[in-house]
Amino acid sequence: MSDTPSDAVSRFPVPDPATLPEDLRQVIEANAAKAGFVPNVFLAYAWKPEHFRAFFRYYDVLMRGESGLTRAEREMIVVAVSAENSCMY
Repeated sequence: MSDTPSDAVSRFPVPDPATLPEDLRQVIEANAAKAGFVPNVFLAYAWKPEHFRAFFRYYDVLMRGESGLTRAEREMIVVAVSAENSCMY
């Protein structure tokens, strides 16, 4: 076991965004431009493009689908659940 910290963001291989299918690359680039960085979850899911697409389809349903909640209320729920689960992400 090494005492050197790992730069790995995932146990999965993390692909170079330049090698990804165009649709994934566009999502990653758009979010990186908006946030100023590429979220680790994007790179971890990109290892299997079908999982990446499924994750974002589900995200879109949860965050943009029909609901009695506003986008801000949905985001507050995400933050509260993350905090309750000690998730720093």
